[in-house]
Amino acid sequence: MTVSRAFRTDRPVSAATRRAILKAADDLGYVFDSTASNLRSQRTDFIAVTIPSINNANFAETVRGLSDGLKPRGLQVLLGYTDYDMAEEEHLIGQLLRRRPEAVVVTGGRHTPRARRLLENADIPVVEIWDLPDDPIGHVVGFSNARAVQGMVDHFVARGLTRIGFIGGDATRDTRGADRRAGFVAAMQAQGLDATRLIAAGPPPISMREGADAMARLLETLPDTQAVICVSDLSAFGALTECQRRGVEVPGRVWIAGFGDYEIAGIAVPALTTINPFPREIGTRTAALILDVLDGRQCTPARLAISPDLLLRQSTG
Repeated sequence: MTVSRAFRTDRPVSAATRRAILKAADDLGYVFDSTASNLRSQRTDFIAVTIPSINNANFAETVRGLSDGLKPRGLQVLLGYTDYDMAEEEHLIGQLLRRRPEAVVVTGGRHTPRARRLLENADIPVVEIWDLPDDPIGHVVGFSNARAVQGMVDHFVARGLTRIGFIGGDATRDTRGADRRAGFVAAMQAQGLDATRLIAAGPPPISMREGADAMARLLETLPDTQAVICVSDLSAFGALTECQRRGVEVPGRVWIAGFGDYEIAGIAVPALTTINPFPREIGTRTAALILDVLDGRQCTPARLAISPDLLLRQSTG
């Protein structure tokens, strides 16, 4: 019994005894099998998480913050990758729930009807992140993608710009990208300006190459455009390099801005104006919320709003 407790960080064992047991296990090459213990305690000690992309630095930072926050309690993350496909998310949610996680974290606030039913009936904490859905399933940790872009549009208009474009992706797959596009359209219309300078850039995640191709089409079809807001920093960097290839001065001739505060935005020349959504904070606050719920300190649905920052850099003058 003492050995079993020593392998679980949330069980009472003296520090000296735990060190001695773990050293003996290490010398023997022993790996603790928690299956029987989990069956008895009805605990699995993992949190299920779905993210749209495994090579997106922002989602990686969110998972890092979540994992670091859960680690002291011995909770681990089991990750599912949806590829921006709600049908795949539905499939993953079903697979993950069969393993009885302690909680489920899903990226975004829109899901298929069946995925929503699965989450509503799971009888475990559900947290939707990177969004502020109007009809949340349970808990929420996120921000309004639409309002974040609206703030950027309003700043550009206040600086005297009126002909502003938007480079985005497939709005049917990337729901957060669709919200950013909707925020752009709403802000332009509220200012009484043309909101039709919309350039599609392909299915998400939008690459630098696709951002460059979209910028080329924008410059060729709407050459009087004064500024462009891109759905992500990667597409914004592609747009910037296309301008450099064509000798279009940034920000002298056109302003370019992205979204996400990726590392590449800060080291680009000129550095890209962007929006920092604080991805790691989303993860750490989600971890803290899950622990509060599991410990009974949070008994009602929580709605934790993150406030993104508009970072003004050289690409917008």
